[in-house]
Amino acid sequence: MPSETIFSKGVIEHIGEDGSTVKNHYVGLKLILKRLDQIDAVGHRVVHGAEKFKQPVLIDENVIKGISKCSSIAPLHNPANLSGIKACAKLLTGIKQVAVFDTAFHQSIPDYAYIYGLPYEYYQKLGIRKYGFHGTSHQYVAHEAAKVLKKHLGELKLITCHLGNGCSITAIDKGKSVDTSMGFTPLEGLVMGTRCGDVDPALIPHIMRKRKLDPKAMEKMLNKDSGLKGISGISNDMRVLEDREKAGSGRAKLARNIFAYRIRKYIGSYITVMGGLDALVFTAGIGENQASIRDRVTKGLFTFLKKKPKILVIPTNEELMIARQTYALIKEN
Repeated sequence: MPSETIFSKGVIEHIGEDGSTVKNHYVGLKLILKRLDQIDAVGHRVVHGAEKFKQPVLIDENVIKGISKCSSIAPLHNPANLSGIKACAKLLTGIKQVAVFDTAFHQSIPDYAYIYGLPYEYYQKLGIRKYGFHGTSHQYVAHEAAKVLKKHLGELKLITCHLGNGCSITAIDKGKSVDTSMGFTPLEGLVMGTRCGDVDPALIPHIMRKRKLDPKAMEKMLNKDSGLKGISGISNDMRVLEDREKAGSGRAKLARNIFAYRIRKYIGSYITVMGGLDALVFTAGIGENQASIRDRVTKGLFTFLKKKPKILVIPTNEELMIARQTYALIKEN
């Protein structure tokens, strides 16, 4: 930084899983540090910052406590994020660390878009509201779209579609998130790889009674056994479903049609929210690589608009966005 030159990149997977030699994040970081030196700062992706963290922050004890407090609403993510932070604190003594929050970009959403139709005290006392996720990705591709269009981001109305195993869509008006499809958790919104997305909430107690499921089993079904996997009965991998649809599978075709239809619905509603659209951006694994899904989403979609928006495919780079925000914050401090 600031030249954004990559010296090294890599990934460690299966941390803490049975059979893995990497028992925890501390062991993983030690492996990384054998290949790296001259570290000036560390940027961390932290999934949930609730309303407390609206922008990247230098990590101290108060920030760690705040991230830990948010773990109750992101139990699969924030504890792992904290493990990485604590490992760095032990192994990189004195090196500044920055937390970049997935939810921060969506803190510009207005209250009438993030408040649910529940008793207001649930928001006041329990923090129940739409938070949104994939913020770093949506923010990155919005900036890149402005470069492609050769316009200032503050002049543009964009809809960014982050489509991977997890999926979300964001309406970005003049550089600010004004609505997004994920909600209090990443379960709301689009049909995803294994997540159901929007469903009638009355279905949940109905299914629990019929199937005699406890809350944990119900949560697993909604998060792990639904979406493309649940509809198709085949896979959550869009590449597999594309091949199976071509081979004549009706369920694979149905899953792909539902996936595209839900995206079209959100795009249409966000055009209405913003009063227009300059560009539709596709990103992430499915968004970048599945031309057949992009075609299914966009075919005939803009016939009612006098001015047709641009359709862009922009590879996301959350790591670079985290590096940029870390560098900017370290420079200020």
